Amino acid sequence: MSFVTLVRHGQANTHARDEASYDQLSDLGRQQARWLGDHLRATGEVFARAYCGTLERHVETAREMALDLEVVRDPRLNELEYFTMAQLLETQHGVAMPVDREAFVLHLPRVFSYWREDRLEGAPETFADFEARVRDVLADIAAGEGRAIAITSGGLIGMAMRVTMGLEMQALAHACIAVENSSLHRFQPLPTGLALTLFNAVPHLESPDRALMRTHL
Repeated sequence: MSFVTLVRHGQANTHARDEASYDQLSDLGRQQARWLGDHLRATGEVFARAYCGTLERHVETAREMALDLEVVRDPRLNELEYFTMAQLLETQHGVAMPVDREAFVLHLPRVFSYWREDRLEGAPETFADFEARVRDVLADIAAGEGRAIAITSGGLIGMAMRVTMGLEMQALAHACIAVENSSLHRFQPLPTGLALTLFNAVPHLESPDRALMRTHL
């Protein structure tokens, strides 16, 4: 088994209200990805394998990072459809979609709760199916030869923490909310499973001149 480093994509369209509109990087998101790629090369970080989801923001982040590897696109690394489920929650249960980060912090745990309880009729996939595909793709990538890097999304990174650390629902929501754009998260293989050894690292954005370039949404 090999180390697995998950990367959240660069900042996407912060004004989006649906899945299609969100699935594109902002100018800042592209720059975050370039800075991350530069940092990995400058520090001598070497990966044997690279993966990303099939969403445009994943593919574009990988492209801007310039990994110099063939990037395998795996749909199991795709994000949960938050906007779709938020619209279902509003239509079916009268819970309005949030308009700012403060409201989003309260909204996400409600989406997760209704989703896990199968109370969102027409959800793109069940909570159990999402959990299973995250567990499966992590195990498959970790079973390969050499260190691996995978570009994905915040919800999937949060679920990766749940399946490796046993997070309860509130902790899962908090983990997802905390994940910064273009951040690094590393899982180390142990005989008993994968262990989280790095969370939410943004070394490429820590200099004073980039302090305002750190984003969550």
